[in-house]
Amino acid sequence: METKEYFKNKKRVVVKIGSSSLNHEATGKLNFTKLEKLVRELCDIRNQGIDVCLVSSGAIAVGRQVMGFQERPQNISTKQACAAVGQARLMMTYQKMFAEYHQVVGQVLMTKGTMLDNVSRKNAQNTFEELFRLGAIPIVNENDTVSTYEMRFGDNDSLSAIVAALTGADLLILLSDIDGLFTDDPHDNPNAELIEVVDELDEAVLSMAKDSTGSDVGTGGMETKLTAARIATLSGADMVIANGEDVGILHEIFQGEFVGTLFRQHYDEDFYLADFIEKTLA
Repeated sequence: METKEYFKNKKRVVVKIGSSSLNHEATGKLNFTKLEKLVRELCDIRNQGIDVCLVSSGAIAVGRQVMGFQERPQNISTKQACAAVGQARLMMTYQKMFAEYHQVVGQVLMTKGTMLDNVSRKNAQNTFEELFRLGAIPIVNENDTVSTYEMRFGDNDSLSAIVAALTGADLLILLSDIDGLFTDDPHDNPNAELIEVVDELDEAVLSMAKDSTGSDVGTGGMETKLTAARIATLSGADMVIANGEDVGILHEIFQGEFVGTLFRQHYDEDFYLADFIEKTLA
Protein backbone atom coordinates (compact mmCIF):
# COMPACT_ATOMS: atom_id res chain seq x y z
CA MET A 1 0.00 0.00 0.00
CA GLU A 2 2.73 2.43 1.05
CA THR A 3 6.50 2.27 1.21
CA LYS A 4 8.13 1.16 4.42
CA GLU A 5 9.67 4.61 4.80
CA TYR A 6 6.24 6.29 4.79
CA PHE A 7 5.30 4.79 8.16
CA LYS A 8 8.85 4.49 9.49
CA ASN A 9 9.06 8.28 9.41
CA LYS A 10 6.24 8.61 11.91
CA LYS A 11 7.30 10.14 15.22
CA ARG A 12 4.20 9.67 17.41
CA VAL A 13 1.46 7.05 17.09
CA VAL A 14 -1.83 6.50 18.92
CA VAL A 15 -3.19 2.94 18.85
CA LYS A 16 -6.79 2.18 19.79
CA ILE A 17 -8.06 -1.28 20.69
CA GLY A 18 -11.60 -2.13 21.77
CA SER A 19 -13.11 -4.49 24.31
CA SER A 20 -14.13 -7.01 21.67
CA SER A 21 -10.48 -7.33 20.63
CA LEU A 22 -9.23 -7.79 24.20
CA ASN A 23 -11.74 -10.30 25.52
CA HIS A 24 -12.68 -13.89 24.70
CA GLU A 25 -16.03 -13.79 22.91
CA ALA A 26 -17.45 -16.84 24.72
CA THR A 27 -16.66 -15.74 28.29
CA GLY A 28 -15.94 -12.01 28.13
CA LYS A 29 -12.71 -12.59 30.06
CA LEU A 30 -9.38 -11.08 29.04
CA ASN A 31 -7.49 -12.74 26.20
CA PHE A 32 -4.02 -12.75 27.76
CA THR A 33 -2.36 -14.21 24.66
CA LYS A 34 -3.55 -11.33 22.51
CA LEU A 35 -2.91 -8.79 25.25
CA GLU A 36 0.69 -9.94 25.66
CA LYS A 37 1.29 -9.78 21.91
CA LEU A 38 -0.18 -6.27 21.80
CA VAL A 39 2.17 -5.17 24.57
CA ARG A 40 5.16 -6.70 22.77
CA GLU A 41 4.23 -4.94 19.51
CA LEU A 42 3.85 -1.57 21.22
CA CYS A 43 7.15 -1.94 23.07
CA ASP A 44 8.91 -2.79 19.82
CA ILE A 45 7.48 0.34 18.19
CA ARG A 46 8.64 2.37 21.21
CA ASN A 47 12.11 0.80 20.93
CA GLN A 48 12.35 2.28 17.42
CA GLY A 49 12.23 5.75 18.97
CA ILE A 50 8.57 6.39 18.19
CA ASP A 51 6.29 7.90 20.86
CA VAL A 52 3.45 5.46 21.57
CA CYS A 53 0.07 6.02 23.19
CA LEU A 54 -2.51 3.26 23.74
CA VAL A 55 -6.24 3.99 23.97
CA SER A 56 -7.73 0.90 25.57
CA SER A 57 -11.34 -0.01 26.26
CA GLY A 58 -12.30 -2.81 28.60
CA ALA A 59 -12.70 -1.36 32.11
CA ILE A 60 -16.41 -2.13 32.47
CA ALA A 61 -16.04 -5.55 30.84
CA VAL A 62 -13.19 -6.52 33.16
CA GLY A 63 -14.96 -5.12 36.22
CA ARG A 64 -18.12 -7.01 35.34
CA GLN A 65 -16.19 -10.26 35.34
CA VAL A 66 -14.45 -9.47 38.60
CA MET A 67 -17.74 -8.61 40.31
CA GLY A 68 -19.49 -11.69 38.97
CA PHE A 69 -22.06 -10.10 36.65
CA GLN A 70 -23.16 -12.51 33.92
CA GLU A 71 -24.72 -9.73 31.83
CA ARG A 72 -23.60 -6.18 31.17
CA PRO A 73 -25.24 -4.02 33.87
CA GLN A 74 -27.76 -1.41 32.74
CA ASN A 75 -27.76 0.77 35.85
CA ILE A 76 -25.36 3.72 35.44
CA SER A 77 -24.01 3.58 38.99
CA THR A 78 -23.36 -0.16 38.65
CA LYS A 79 -21.52 0.41 35.35
CA GLN A 80 -19.41 3.08 37.04
CA ALA A 81 -18.63 0.76 39.94
CA CYS A 82 -17.60 -1.97 37.48
CA ALA A 83 -15.44 0.57 35.65
CA ALA A 84 -13.72 1.54 38.92
CA VAL A 85 -12.88 -2.09 39.70
CA GLY A 86 -12.09 -3.02 36.11
CA GLN A 87 -9.85 -0.05 35.35
CA ALA A 88 -7.64 -0.89 38.31
CA ARG A 89 -7.46 -4.56 37.29
CA LEU A 90 -6.79 -3.69 33.65
CA MET A 91 -4.00 -1.27 34.52
CA MET A 92 -2.47 -3.79 36.90
CA THR A 93 -2.37 -6.27 34.02
CA TYR A 94 -0.87 -3.73 31.63
CA GLN A 95 1.71 -2.61 34.20
CA LYS A 96 2.88 -6.18 34.74
CA MET A 97 3.06 -7.04 31.04
CA PHE A 98 4.82 -3.83 29.97
CA ALA A 99 7.30 -4.19 32.84
CA GLU A 100 8.40 -7.54 31.39
CA TYR A 101 9.73 -5.54 28.42
CA HIS A 102 11.25 -2.85 30.69
CA GLN A 103 8.63 -0.32 29.63
CA VAL A 104 6.95 2.22 31.93
CA VAL A 105 3.28 3.09 31.38
CA GLY A 106 1.04 5.79 32.83
CA GLN A 107 -2.73 6.02 33.12
CA VAL A 108 -4.71 8.96 31.70
CA LEU A 109 -8.49 9.06 32.17
CA MET A 110 -10.50 11.68 30.29
CA THR A 111 -14.04 13.00 29.84
CA LYS A 112 -15.45 15.52 27.38
CA GLY A 113 -15.05 18.08 30.14
CA THR A 114 -11.29 17.59 29.94
CA MET A 115 -11.35 18.82 26.36
CA LEU A 116 -14.02 21.52 26.64
CA ASP A 117 -12.34 23.34 29.52
CA ASN A 118 -9.30 25.30 28.36
CA VAL A 119 -7.31 24.78 31.56
CA SER A 120 -8.07 21.05 31.81
CA ARG A 121 -7.23 20.55 28.13
CA LYS A 122 -3.86 22.28 28.52
CA ASN A 123 -3.11 20.31 31.67
CA ALA A 124 -3.88 17.04 29.87
CA GLN A 125 -1.68 18.09 26.96
CA ASN A 126 1.19 18.91 29.33
CA THR A 127 0.80 15.53 31.05
CA PHE A 128 1.01 13.67 27.73
CA GLU A 129 4.07 15.65 26.67
CA GLU A 130 5.89 14.94 29.92
CA LEU A 131 5.06 11.23 29.73
CA PHE A 132 6.45 11.10 26.20
CA ARG A 133 9.53 13.07 27.25
CA LEU A 134 10.17 10.55 30.01
CA GLY A 135 9.81 7.64 27.58
CA ALA A 136 6.58 6.33 29.09
CA ILE A 137 3.58 4.96 27.18
CA PRO A 138 0.31 6.67 28.19
CA ILE A 139 -2.66 4.30 28.43
CA VAL A 140 -5.88 6.24 27.92
CA ASN A 141 -9.52 5.43 28.58
CA GLU A 142 -12.68 7.39 29.15
CA ASN A 143 -13.22 8.09 32.83
CA ASP A 144 -16.32 5.91 33.11
CA THR A 145 -16.31 6.10 36.91
CA VAL A 146 -17.36 9.76 36.95
CA SER A 147 -18.55 10.64 33.43
CA THR A 148 -22.24 11.32 32.96
CA TYR A 149 -24.06 11.15 29.63
CA GLU A 150 -23.30 14.80 28.95
CA MET A 151 -19.59 14.36 29.60
CA ARG A 152 -19.06 11.17 27.60
CA PHE A 153 -17.19 10.96 24.30
CA GLY A 154 -19.51 8.11 23.37
CA ASP A 155 -16.88 5.77 21.96
CA ASN A 156 -13.15 5.23 22.03
CA ASP A 157 -12.81 5.71 18.27
CA SER A 158 -13.57 9.40 18.82
CA LEU A 159 -11.50 9.51 22.01
CA SER A 160 -8.44 8.08 20.26
CA ALA A 161 -8.71 10.67 17.49
CA ILE A 162 -9.04 13.43 20.07
CA VAL A 163 -5.92 12.13 21.84
CA ALA A 164 -4.09 12.07 18.49
CA ALA A 165 -5.09 15.68 17.85
CA LEU A 166 -4.28 16.82 21.39
CA THR A 167 -0.82 15.23 21.37
CA GLY A 168 0.11 16.21 17.81
CA ALA A 169 0.43 12.57 16.75
CA ASP A 170 1.14 11.95 13.09
CA LEU A 171 -0.51 8.50 12.97
CA LEU A 172 -3.66 7.01 14.49
CA ILE A 173 -4.31 3.27 14.20
CA LEU A 174 -7.77 1.88 14.92
CA LEU A 175 -7.61 -1.86 15.52
CA SER A 176 -11.10 -3.05 14.62
CA ASP A 177 -12.90 -6.29 13.82
CA ILE A 178 -13.02 -5.41 10.12
CA ASP A 179 -10.28 -4.99 7.51
CA GLY A 180 -11.14 -1.36 6.75
CA LEU A 181 -13.65 0.77 4.85
CA PHE A 182 -15.57 -1.06 2.14
CA THR A 183 -17.69 0.24 -0.72
CA ASP A 184 -20.58 -1.74 0.80
CA ASP A 185 -21.21 -4.29 3.55
CA PRO A 186 -19.12 -7.28 2.40
CA HIS A 187 -21.36 -9.68 4.35
CA ASP A 188 -24.35 -8.61 2.29
CA ASN A 189 -22.58 -7.77 -0.94
CA PRO A 190 -19.86 -10.19 -2.14
CA ASN A 191 -18.77 -7.57 -4.68
CA ALA A 192 -17.95 -5.01 -1.98
CA GLU A 193 -14.38 -3.78 -2.32
CA LEU A 194 -11.91 -2.62 0.30
CA ILE A 195 -10.91 1.01 -0.14
CA GLU A 196 -7.18 1.05 0.51
CA VAL A 197 -6.54 4.79 0.49
CA VAL A 198 -8.81 7.76 1.19
CA ASP A 199 -7.17 11.03 0.17
CA GLU A 200 -9.99 13.25 1.37
CA LEU A 201 -13.15 12.70 3.40
CA ASP A 202 -15.66 14.02 0.91
CA GLU A 203 -19.43 13.41 0.93
CA ALA A 204 -19.06 10.29 -1.19
CA VAL A 205 -16.87 8.67 1.47
CA LEU A 206 -18.91 9.92 4.42
CA SER A 207 -22.10 8.55 2.84
CA MET A 208 -20.65 5.02 3.07
CA ALA A 209 -21.05 5.11 6.85
CA LYS A 210 -24.08 3.43 8.31
CA ASP A 211 -25.10 4.30 11.84
CA SER A 212 -24.93 1.00 13.69
CA THR A 213 -24.78 0.01 17.32
CA GLY A 214 -23.80 -3.52 16.42
CA SER A 215 -20.46 -5.02 15.57
CA ASP A 216 -18.20 -3.27 13.11
CA VAL A 217 -18.96 -5.40 10.08
CA GLY A 218 -19.07 -4.09 6.54
CA THR A 219 -19.70 -0.38 6.69
CA GLY A 220 -22.00 -0.93 9.66
CA GLY A 221 -20.43 0.79 12.67
CA MET A 222 -18.21 2.89 10.41
CA GLU A 223 -19.83 6.18 11.36
CA THR A 224 -17.77 6.54 14.54
CA LYS A 225 -14.60 5.61 12.66
CA LEU A 226 -15.22 8.20 9.97
CA THR A 227 -15.86 10.79 12.69
CA ALA A 228 -12.49 9.79 14.13
CA ALA A 229 -10.97 10.10 10.66
CA ARG A 230 -12.31 13.65 10.34
CA ILE A 231 -10.78 14.67 13.67
CA ALA A 232 -7.44 12.97 13.01
CA THR A 233 -6.90 14.01 9.40
CA LEU A 234 -8.00 17.63 9.91
CA SER A 235 -5.57 17.78 12.86
CA GLY A 236 -2.70 16.59 10.67
CA ALA A 237 -2.55 12.86 11.43
CA ASP A 238 -2.86 9.96 9.04
CA MET A 239 -5.32 7.30 10.22
CA VAL A 240 -5.39 3.56 9.54
CA ILE A 241 -8.26 1.15 10.10
CA ALA A 242 -6.99 -2.42 10.29
CA ASN A 243 -8.23 -5.75 11.59
CA GLY A 244 -7.06 -6.36 15.14
CA GLU A 245 -7.77 -10.09 15.11
CA ASP A 246 -4.00 -10.48 14.88
CA VAL A 247 -2.37 -7.50 16.60
CA GLY A 248 0.83 -8.41 14.77
CA ILE A 249 -0.62 -6.23 12.02
CA LEU A 250 0.96 -3.30 13.88
CA HIS A 251 4.47 -4.12 12.67
CA GLU A 252 3.03 -4.87 9.21
CA ILE A 253 1.66 -1.33 9.11
CA PHE A 254 5.08 0.13 9.86
CA GLN A 255 6.52 -2.07 7.12
CA GLY A 256 3.88 -0.73 4.70
CA GLU A 257 2.65 -4.27 4.05
CA PHE A 258 -0.85 -4.62 5.48
CA VAL A 259 -4.50 -4.97 4.60
CA GLY A 260 -6.52 -1.96 5.72
CA THR A 261 -7.61 1.57 4.88
CA LEU A 262 -5.30 4.55 5.08
CA PHE A 263 -6.89 7.99 5.50
CA ARG A 264 -4.32 10.59 4.53
CA GLN A 265 -3.95 13.65 6.71
CA HIS A 266 -5.65 16.76 5.37
CA TYR A 267 -4.55 19.42 7.85
CA ASP A 268 -6.89 22.40 8.26
CA GLU A 269 -5.50 25.31 10.28
CA ASP A 270 -9.06 26.54 10.89
CA PHE A 271 -10.12 23.26 12.52
CA TYR A 272 -10.78 23.88 16.23
CA LEU A 273 -11.01 20.65 18.19
CA ALA A 274 -13.05 21.86 21.18
CA ASP A 275 -15.74 23.36 18.92
CA PHE A 276 -15.96 20.13 16.93
CA ILE A 277 -16.34 18.08 20.11
CA GLU A 278 -19.07 20.35 21.48
CA LYS A 279 -21.05 20.45 18.23
CA THR A 280 -20.53 16.93 16.90
CA LEU A 281 -20.05 14.61 19.87
CA ALA A 282 -23.33 15.47 21.58
